[in-house]
This record gives sequence, C-alpha cells and structure tokens, in this order.
Amino acid sequence: MKTVFILALSISMGLSGRAFSQEADTAARVTDTTAAVSSAGDAAPADTAASADTAAVAPAVSKAAAAPAAAVEPESKLNIDPQVYTNFFYYTLLFFLICVVVAVIGRILKVYELTRKMNGLDAEYYMYSFHAYFFLVSLIAGLYGVYWSYAHHGTQAWRAAATEHGAQIDIMFLVTTVIITIVLVLTHIALFGFAFKYRATPTRKAYFYPHNNTIEKIWTIVPAVVLTILVLFGFFTWRSITNVSEEDQQNALLIEVTGEQFAWTVRYPGRDGKIGERNYKLTSPLNGLGIDFNDKNSWDDQLGSEIVLPVNKPVRVQITSKDILHSFFIPDFRVQMNAVPGMKTYFQFTPTITTEEMRDKLGDYNYDFVMLCAKICGGGHYNMQKRVRVVTEEEYQAWLNEQPYFFTEELRKEFQVSQQAESENEQDAKLLATAN
Repeated sequence: MKTVFILALSISMGLSGRAFSQEADTAARVTDTTAAVSSAGDAAPADTAASADTAAVAPAVSKAAAAPAAAVEPESKLNIDPQVYTNFFYYTLLFFLICVVVAVIGRILKVYELTRKMNGLDAEYYMYSFHAYFFLVSLIAGLYGVYWSYAHHGTQAWRAAATEHGAQIDIMFLVTTVIITIVLVLTHIALFGFAFKYRATPTRKAYFYPHNNTIEKIWTIVPAVVLTILVLFGFFTWRSITNVSEEDQQNALLIEVTGEQFAWTVRYPGRDGKIGERNYKLTSPLNGLGIDFNDKNSWDDQLGSEIVLPVNKPVRVQITSKDILHSFFIPDFRVQMNAVPGMKTYFQFTPTITTEEMRDKLGDYNYDFVMLCAKICGGGHYNMQKRVRVVTEEEYQAWLNEQPYFFTEELRKEFQVSQQAESENEQDAKLLATAN
C-alpha cells in the first residue's frame, strides 16, 4: 500500500508540473507575440519623418508578427486546463489516503484482538459487540443525513408551481415523498436496530424461524395497497390535467413548439387563432418547418423569438419534432410532454404568476422561466433551451405585434412558383387525357 501511494504521488506531481509548465510556455509565447505586435504597431506612427519605403515595411512587420499569434491560438485550445490534472490527482490521492486510513484502523483492531486473546480475554464476542455499536452509530448518522438533506437541499429543488395544475402535481409529489420517507426511516431503524439488539453473546442462542404466514401477508399486502393508492392518485391527477374538454381547448391560446437538434421553433397563430398545417414534403431551405401555405390559416402565423404567455390565460401547446425524440419541459410550470417526429402531442396549462412577480418572490431579478429538452438527444442537448416569459395581456399583445410572419416575401415567391408548376402539370395531364 505504501509503494502504491508513493508511486501515485510521484506520478501526480510529475504530470501536474508538466501541465503547469505547458501553460507557462504557452503564456510566454502569447506574451512575446503580443509584445512584438505592439512594438511593430507603435513603431510606424513614431517615425513621422520616415520615407515611404519605411512606412510600407511597418504593415509587413505587423502581419509577420501577427501570424505566430494566430498559430498559437489553435495550439492553446488543444491544451487541457492544468486544473483538470490537479483535481483528478487530488481526488485520486484522497481515495488512496482513505484506503490507507482504513487499512491502518483494521490493523490496529487486529492487534487489539490478538492482545485480548493473549491476555485470556474474549475477542470474538467483543468484536461482535463492536460491530453492533458501529451499526447503531451508522443508523444515527444516516438518519441525520436524511434530515440534513431535506433541510438544505429540499428548498433548493422545491419551489411552488407557477401554474394552476402544478398545485395538483405538487400535492402528489409531497404525499409520495412523505410515504417513502416514513418507509425509509422505519425500515432502517428496524434493520440497524435488530443488528444491534440481537448481536451474538455467549449466553444467547439463535432461534431458527424459517417462515411466518402473518408476517408474509403484512409485508405483501401493505406495500401492495400503498402502491395501488399512489398509482391511482397519479393516474387520476394526470387525467384531470390532460383530459381537457373541447370548450376549454377552444378558449385556450394555441401555440406550436417544434424541436430539432438542437433548437426549438415557436409558432404563434395570427388573428384567426389557428395554426396552419404542415407537410414534411414541403420542407425547403426557406420553409424549414414545411408549412403548407395552401392552408390559408398559415398565412398570418408568426415566429416567436421566445415563448411569451399572458398570465391567467389557458395555453395549449402543440408539440412535435423534426428529427428525433425530444421532450418539452418547463420545470416551474410542471409541464413535460414528449416531442415525437410525425406526431402531434398536446399539453394545456394556465400560468398564474408573471416573470416579474416570480423575480420579486425569489429576490432574483435576473431569474427567468426556461423551457428545456428532457430527452438526451445528442451532443448539443445541454444547450437546447428557450426563455419563457409570463406577462400581462397588454404586454403580450404589444410583444406579439412585433413578431415577424412566417409567410415572408421570399416564401410568397416560392409559393407562387410552386403553384404555377402545379397548374402547368394539371394542364399537361388534361391534354394527355384528351389526346388519349
């Protein structure tokens, strides 16, 4: 163990020093290049009485000095931050140190056990008692850890929902958390408590207890009943959220959110309140969504640079994807629904608090609601997000009036060309039919 520890320490110091020397060399090269560029740039205006030939040399010197700087930049990007090496070997050495400490404690206990045997004292049952007390200490430490985690991290991960239906989901999560916490505490008290109370002693004999029907029924029926209640609770809660009546759907603001690697596109309906149909076969460089402009409902659809919603007004989101499976997720709204290619999914909710009110509530005046992708969809998944703002009705209308239309002048020309091509094809088909 000592050899391994010393070897790891030597390797870490060598590689860490090498990493720092690489960084120092790179910094020195960049500093020298910068100084050369500065001196070349300052030399030209200093000599105002120089000839035209001398003036022509200055730009050449500047370019020649700037070339190494440009070459250094890609090299510096390839260098790994020395802090990465430092962190890696720090935690590696910490792990070895813990192993050494554990090994030392084990050796000390072994020596103590042998000493008791040499003195004619009991060593076997003494160690059983030691382990039992260690179980008791572990139980107390574990229960305190549960309390500490809830007290410190619970407030970080938990905030009141900013939508109407979010309150129902919060109640469901709270009930589930309370139940599993009770089960966690009771089972661990029983497990560690039995290990402590019924530890081996010279006067106690273990009783062989292979089976008990009553105990089997209790630990089978009780969890089954509790899980059934939780499943039904979740089912009815989900049904109440997603099973929206036709009247409520008609009264809601409809927007479309389309996911693709690695961005979201938001489409708002025009004054008609309807979103035009799409056809993937119509996708083009100008018409990225494949909007079917034969459907006149699409002519006044608007592109949203962000998601802006009016407060206390129901919103129905039509969700889809252009390429692979994504997931429309707004944590503060308790909203999550898969975005499936070739399929429309929906989620309806009503925001109850504006962005400004949430900022005042949290005391964070840079806070924003955010829409994320909850499905790992590739290398850029982490950055697939869009800001969500909840505002008053007046602010919403003012923002919407500033948003551009999808049906731009270029798309109008493309649409007219396609219409003419279709008309000519129809005429050719009629002529062929007449000739036949």
